[in-house]
Amino acid sequence: MKELLKKNLEVKDKFNYELHKKVDSYQSTLLSRPISLRFWSSFFVILPIFIQAPWVRLEPISALCFTFVILLGVFILNQKGTDKWFIVTSLLLGVSGSWLGGCLFWGWLSPFPILHIPVEAVVLPLALIGLGTNWKIGSSFYISSLFGTAVTDITIFLIGIMDQWREVITADAETAPQILQNTSENLIHIKSLSIIFFVGLILWYISREIFDSATINTTSGKALLVSSYVIQTTLIVDGIFIFLAILQPTFSGLV
Repeated sequence: MKELLKKNLEVKDKFNYELHKKVDSYQSTLLSRPISLRFWSSFFVILPIFIQAPWVRLEPISALCFTFVILLGVFILNQKGTDKWFIVTSLLLGVSGSWLGGCLFWGWLSPFPILHIPVEAVVLPLALIGLGTNWKIGSSFYISSLFGTAVTDITIFLIGIMDQWREVITADAETAPQILQNTSENLIHIKSLSIIFFVGLILWYISREIFDSATINTTSGKALLVSSYVIQTTLIVDGIFIFLAILQPTFSGLV
């Protein structure tokens, strides 16, 4: 009986040791806190607006080549072979997919809005496969970004301003402001505003449902949190651009 109790205590001590070991490893992992995961997920959604968009329009080839710089960073961090950098590595892998699709479209195919989502979805098959692996955080970032982009495009189509897309992209500096002004006026209608508001509610509901089903303690949970953060950030960014389009059209543009 004494030996049985001793054995049970040893098993319990071993279990506690492994549990504390996992907790310590978890706490030392970069981006393991919800606030940091939210910040960087949102940052990588906003990044293309201020850096990639102007860069790819001026120098599309160098912007495209930067995809391989991101992938090189992923490779180097992955070679460290530690859990500490895993979330960062996975997230950057997802960012590289979004960056690649954005460069391909905005660099050479932007006058053709019908090609936007197909081109942005260039690595979607790999991302779907990644959902079943340890790289699901990066896959989740990419797929959620693509989903947000697709919803934005569909909304643009539904409110009837998709036709202005090509006009704005191909217009010169003199005619573009007038096209943007006309686009802004088309937004200020009950139908357009109702569609925008309804789509916004749907996106917010989806993001909250994903968030409520997620947990920070597992890789799958972190992937869900990333999805929620990306969708919420996309919604906020779209809202800002719609507000600018109505308030001051020349500051926003269509995209």
